[in-house]
Amino acid sequence: MIIQNFKELATTDKKKDCLEILEAGLEAANPENIIPKYVTPNEIKIGGKSIKIREYSSIYSVAFGKAGDSMTSALNAIIPIKSGIVVIPKGSKSKIKGKKFQIFNSRHPKPDQTSVKAAKEVMKFVQNKRSDELIIFLVSGGGSSLLAMPDDITLDDKIFVTNLLLKSGATIQEFNCIRKHLSKIKGGKLVENMKCHGISLVMSDVEDDDLSSIASGTTYMDDTTFADALDIIEKYKLKRKLPLEVLQVLEKGLKKIETPKKAKIENYIIANNNDCLKNMEETAKKMGYKVTTLQVFGEIKDAVTKILENISEKQKTCLIFGGEPTVRVLGKGMGGRNQEMVLRLLKNTQKLKKIVIASMGTDGIDGNSVFAGAITENIRIDPSIMKEFLKNSDSGRFFQKQKGNIVTDFTHTNLMDIGVILS
Repeated sequence: MIIQNFKELATTDKKKDCLEILEAGLEAANPENIIPKYVTPNEIKIGGKSIKIREYSSIYSVAFGKAGDSMTSALNAIIPIKSGIVVIPKGSKSKIKGKKFQIFNSRHPKPDQTSVKAAKEVMKFVQNKRSDELIIFLVSGGGSSLLAMPDDITLDDKIFVTNLLLKSGATIQEFNCIRKHLSKIKGGKLVENMKCHGISLVMSDVEDDDLSSIASGTTYMDDTTFADALDIIEKYKLKRKLPLEVLQVLEKGLKKIETPKKAKIENYIIANNNDCLKNMEETAKKMGYKVTTLQVFGEIKDAVTKILENISEKQKTCLIFGGEPTVRVLGKGMGGRNQEMVLRLLKNTQKLKKIVIASMGTDGIDGNSVFAGAITENIRIDPSIMKEFLKNSDSGRFFQKQKGNIVTDFTHTNLMDIGVILS
């Protein structure tokens, strides 16, 4: 079981069903179940193309993101990798060990000195490979902060900007647009001057599988501009809050050469949030539920409204939802968008018949908490209490009191969020 406190949470049959459906979503996100679909000992077959392994003198791997180690482990079990680099979040114990892999644990969601060190090592590694060699890049969400090479600004400035954007309610695309224009590695710059062959296998954690946004398009290219970055700063009224040096880099960028606009290597999506939802749907149907599935993005209040519109009070109905709404952090509490989602749904379903509500991040870490998400029945609770916890962005503590937090620890994957409502 990936959900570590499954037994403690499965206090009713409905809750047990709900947790099993979530578990099915997590299983679908496991790179061990994904990589073998495209990789055999002889070739990588994807997007109508076949890359023959024997055509290269050596095969290397470079993995960064929350699934970096598990993707490498799955790949290395099929193709013997000569050597590689793995960059994963601090606190996450690497699933792959051995002398041929250099492992970096850098910070997420804010970069640190290790992020800079890792980025420099990756850049050096990539540029040192010969034309008859192949690098398989393994990219997953979280890569933006795990690799950092600030361009003409300090790391402290980069962290400051990241902090501002995290609290602003900006979408991941907007967030990464700014990151790409403050970096020497993102938006395709990593592979720009590469001499060897390369292919990028990508696990998507963004809406519409936008390759330019996943891990800030490090092995892809950038479809945004310096002007776009400045527009986003204007939109969220961040201009006065930003360090002067950051603004100068972006404003000078208007006259400078833009980020790469053409991909140097092929980038392929090998898994996304829909894979989780499909597996969840099949599991729920086998249990005899009538299933509705949807994805939600954008502001969390709008996402909640969309979910509420699709809840059925008929017995044995299951609403499965995925995606990744954005949350504006209002208070100094503990929690994340999944726990906040469950709390908002709880607050809005007080008058409905008994239902079970759950939502979690497939990466196992929800916001600034150690929890993956939360599960609850729509028990009667004073609305003013819930309102207070929401005002303080403190959904994590609310569910601690209810004993409803879901615990997985790092899952070594990342395909956005998954949720279930059972009637």
